[in-house]
Amino acid sequence: MPGQPGPQQGRQQAGRPHWGGPPRAPQPGVIPLRPLQAGEIVEGAVRTMRIHWRAVLGISLTVAIGTQAVATVVDRVWDRSAVELDPLGGVTPETPQELVEAIGNGLGGLGVAWLLSLVGSITASALLTVIVSRAVLGRPVTAREAWQSARPQLGRMAGLMVLVPMLLIGVFAVGIVWGLLAAAAGAEQAGMSLTALGGLAAMVVATWLWIRYSLAAPALMLEKQGVTAAMRRSAKLVQGSWWRVFGIQLISILITALVSLMAQALVLVFDVFVHGAGAGAGEQSVASATDWASLVEIGIAAVVSSVLTLPVTAGMTALLYMDQRIRRESLDLELARSAGAAT
Repeated sequence: MPGQPGPQQGRQQAGRPHWGGPPRAPQPGVIPLRPLQAGEIVEGAVRTMRIHWRAVLGISLTVAIGTQAVATVVDRVWDRSAVELDPLGGVTPETPQELVEAIGNGLGGLGVAWLLSLVGSITASALLTVIVSRAVLGRPVTAREAWQSARPQLGRMAGLMVLVPMLLIGVFAVGIVWGLLAAAAGAEQAGMSLTALGGLAAMVVATWLWIRYSLAAPALMLEKQGVTAAMRRSAKLVQGSWWRVFGIQLISILITALVSLMAQALVLVFDVFVHGAGAGAGEQSVASATDWASLVEIGIAAVVSSVLTLPVTAGMTALLYMDQRIRRESLDLELARSAGAAT
């Protein structure tokens, strides 16, 4: 409209003009308030972790230790119960009942591990998203304040964290069921081919859906959206930028994988250093020590990995959400006004 500045004019007014060059975007917090490059999103997540390390470390460490401690105990207890039932015992089950028990034990262990991981991811993602939103404005925040802000949305976040994975699992189930049915009907070769093709198609569709709804969590937390509204909001923000969002989320996955491998390598080196000299001990004493020791070592590696990766992945997703809103809705102008009002 005449007389009203557009988004680009507003950005120029919000930044500091440079003689002979473009204006500098204001930066009250961890990122400049303008459209971001992929490297700036990673840098902003790391900078948030460094500046607000007390709140970030407190949340990540509490969540990682709590979930991993329970997971370690459950793994050990579940393993002993499986040995007592002896559904596999190193041999092929002789009856259908033994096979069903073996499958049930395996799926049960996976289900418990997934549930624990889900609880940790919900809590960490919600709290860390709040911290990132404050860090963008340069505002201090404590873990208690992040909890108070995130707590009303935790139930909806849980619904989102369950609905999206179930949607992806459903896609895979639909993709492979036809091949399994064909194999069950006797056409084994055709069934295997159909299963492979269906699995490949399901992977493509699931990846597309994952990126489409990857910004739903920060939309739910920061806009106080419901589950379906947050998913629709994410789809709107991702539309037209799918490949860009995919590339940045892929960077997040690669960072997580690299840090996890490094943590596991460090624990492995420590294990060899500590237990290498005791390799000649009796088999029974080694077995009894290794069960708990190996689970604890795996748990330590998982805790170290989670403490380092949870803030980065949650921060990158939150900053990517803000970047998409800056590009589409000139959120940078609103953030600049909020930061100015705060100062």
